[in-house]
Amino acid sequence: MGNQDRREELLYIALELFATKGYHQTKVSDIVKQAGVAQGTFYWHFKSKEEIALEIVEKGKENLLDAVHQGYRQQFGSTQDMIESSSNFMKKIFYFAKENKSLMIFLLIKGLGADLLIRNAIVGTFTSIENAFKQNIDRAIALGMLETSNMVDLKANMLTSLVIGTITKWLFGPSFDVDHTPTLSVEEVTREMVQFEFFGLYGQKEGTYDNH
Repeated sequence: MGNQDRREELLYIALELFATKGYHQTKVSDIVKQAGVAQGTFYWHFKSKEEIALEIVEKGKENLLDAVHQGYRQQFGSTQDMIESSSNFMKKIFYFAKENKSLMIFLLIKGLGADLLIRNAIVGTFTSIENAFKQNIDRAIALGMLETSNMVDLKANMLTSLVIGTITKWLFGPSFDVDHTPTLSVEEVTREMVQFEFFGLYGQKEGTYDNH
């Protein structure tokens, strides 16, 4: 196995352990034992457990932002076009969350007990997501698809809270059970999300929009 493959394996194993055991309960010895390597191999790639955790958070942020930055308002279109684009956009986020459940567990639940530097990195991840939502709203205003507003920051904050809160309850249930199986499909939850999000931003009720 090459050095890069080994590094990726250590990142994967560390994330799984952080998600299942928690950051403080996971030791470097746990990571190397599961990887079947010596501790020296771990320290060849990472200076500490904190460093590998910070890299996990950073990579997770980059991947989440890749989905968000694809955006759903690239050019002017009809209201129905906007709804369909929003649906596709939200599906990407929810599929990402479902396919990267360990990362979401670490960011949303298990990382809460981590050291301050790691907690700050996690907070920074969600701040970056909020800024990306703000850029999407600003783009929609510039295209004339949403009315000019002096509440863009607040709307981005509300939208981020809505998305993150829904992902958390959908993936982990009301009791934050990591083994919780969502009862709604990605399609079902994103459909309801888009109706709630879109018509709230657009300022219209479902059934009152036009299709030109």
